[in-house]
Amino acid sequence: MKVGGAVVAGSPRAAALPFLLLGRRRPTFRCYSSSSSGTAHYFSILYIYHVSFIKDVAATQPPEHLPHLLKMLQVRGEPIIPPGAKRGFIPLVIPLAKGNSGSVTALLRWPTAPPGMDMPVVEVRKYGVWLLAKNVDQYIHRILVEEDAKNSLESVNELFHAAADAGENVYKKGDFAASKVLNLDVYLLKKVGLFPDIIERRVMNHFEKGDQVAAMVTGEFYTKKEHFPGFGRPFVFNAEILLKVGRKNEAKNAARGALKSPWWTLGCKYKEVADIAEWEDEQIEYIEDKVSEEGKQEDLKKGKEPAQVL
Repeated sequence: MKVGGAVVAGSPRAAALPFLLLGRRRPTFRCYSSSSSGTAHYFSILYIYHVSFIKDVAATQPPEHLPHLLKMLQVRGEPIIPPGAKRGFIPLVIPLAKGNSGSVTALLRWPTAPPGMDMPVVEVRKYGVWLLAKNVDQYIHRILVEEDAKNSLESVNELFHAAADAGENVYKKGDFAASKVLNLDVYLLKKVGLFPDIIERRVMNHFEKGDQVAAMVTGEFYTKKEHFPGFGRPFVFNAEILLKVGRKNEAKNAARGALKSPWWTLGCKYKEVADIAEWEDEQIEYIEDKVSEEGKQEDLKKGKEPAQVL
């Protein structure tokens, strides 16, 4: 799959949450279930493999708490898979585990990420990737909160044990109940971070309540570039919301903005977005070439060798 579009902007800045938001083939894997003999040995081998792959192939530093996340995914019944099991995926993802629904949790290695920007945790889907968390620590935090909220003592204890100090640094068991916040999504947005799936649910909740203004405001908030840099999904969703309320021209502009992002970050077929943008194939090819050239020039300005940006 061809990778097009600008990659990322600067590192995300902390942003206050508005009250509206709160109110070709399937890949083949070698999987090792938590009940198999020798699981600990396989886990150790696969973790070392992941570290080596990230350092030597992805050419970046592995997240500090990656082993904790891998162990947590294993505890949840998600078999750890080799990072090289990438057939059918875009080349920028590093597989971690296969979920119960058949989806794959992975790390995303942006090709030109700004210094200090963490690798996001993503879910590999049919039309690209879906952002799960901005980094490994944030995803660990969310998993612990969600499990704690279920009041399942056994599973919480197992996950906290797997998370070890990585979990203790971000969340204390029982904090969700102690907060008196009744809505889990609101707690996650206030205490953990911004997540695309939660924001989209909040928008749809506004619609269900008949508050179109709140839905549009929250949809616009979703697209702020510091929140999810490099991802086109927020613009696609905002375009869909604008269409829903009859603002066709604004929806068209939002869709055209989305198509400037890598197409595997749209969360759907690019043809669906191109239809909203009212672009024909010739226009799409033109924009793809234009954005790719702009990206190359930006890389050259940053000091990259010409051979690196061809």
